[in-house]
Amino acid sequence: MAQEGQKPVIGFSCGDLNGIGMEIILKTLSDQRILDFCTPVIFANVKAMNFYRKSLPEANFNYSSQKDLSRLNPKQVNVVNVWEEEVAITPGVLNETGGQYAYLSLAAATEALKAGSIHGLVTAPIHKKNIQSEAFPYSGHTPYLKAFFGGGELAMLMVGENMRVALLSEHIPVGEVAAQVTQEAILKKLQVIHKSLQKDFGIDKPRIAVLGLNPHAGDEGLIGEEEKNIIQPAIKEAKRNMMVFGPYPADAFFARGQHERFDATLALYHDQGLIPFKSLVMGEGVNYTAGLPAVRTSPDHGTAFDIAGKGKADHLSLQAALFTCLDILQHRSGHADRFKNPLRKVSARMLANAVDERIEESENG
Repeated sequence: MAQEGQKPVIGFSCGDLNGIGMEIILKTLSDQRILDFCTPVIFANVKAMNFYRKSLPEANFNYSSQKDLSRLNPKQVNVVNVWEEEVAITPGVLNETGGQYAYLSLAAATEALKAGSIHGLVTAPIHKKNIQSEAFPYSGHTPYLKAFFGGGELAMLMVGENMRVALLSEHIPVGEVAAQVTQEAILKKLQVIHKSLQKDFGIDKPRIAVLGLNPHAGDEGLIGEEEKNIIQPAIKEAKRNMMVFGPYPADAFFARGQHERFDATLALYHDQGLIPFKSLVMGEGVNYTAGLPAVRTSPDHGTAFDIAGKGKADHLSLQAALFTCLDILQHRSGHADRFKNPLRKVSARMLANAVDERIEESENG
């Protein structure tokens, strides 16, 4: 964590070299006001950065080329040369090169994150197929980060202005979804979400909704029994120390705006959560890895090869990912301050309870 009065250092992995990653990073960092909030570090290569700068006249900023992360320039964008060789960049082309250098960038950035050389990490999009290798046998960033930081339960938490949606299962075939819906899995994921809402978003008493697996949440067992036999018992167990509600039919839940009544919603599979999230957040969503000891965010979209290298990519989701990263770092610092003195916490709770009692007495005459 950055010391008080110092700007946090935020790293950026470049994503697939032939995708829109570098473009949206450069567009985001072209706003000089970013330097008021953080010290940016791009883990890539100066030549790769300059390749994309040529097609982006608005990407006009000064930068420092760095090898030593202890000598960063807080008044400029910093670029760490992860590789020195010439690399053929072919925007819009899915090839081995794009994946290879995406991994090199990500590996260097996560090493710096784990070492504490950077305080937060924003990852640009990778392509899950061409990044595959012996070093990266994962289905995406989240399982990679889980392995890199030594295991432990994580949650893919999608964050928007008026909603947060977590996923029980992530990038798996639909045919394997039901097998992942177990009481143990639901409880573990709820615990991660609950702790993250407190620590990372400053919500002391979070309310969490859980969606059903089947249409109409099973219709009392007429359309599947997972709700009765698995999901409801898991929610009942979770209620021992969390405010958890459901299961809710997924279609009506979002259509009626019920998600706005909760601090987060647990969807049971990828498209159940991501389709409504992306439809409602309108291009400014953020993917946050809840449960990590470090802070990592990313935009909620992919490599967009169809528009790569054309200067058309919208950078608002990556910009939102940056500011979400900064917000979470601030919340974590505040959480540590709030909970380091248990007597203060008890006193605050007693005061809040006393105020609640006074309000209730006043309402009852």
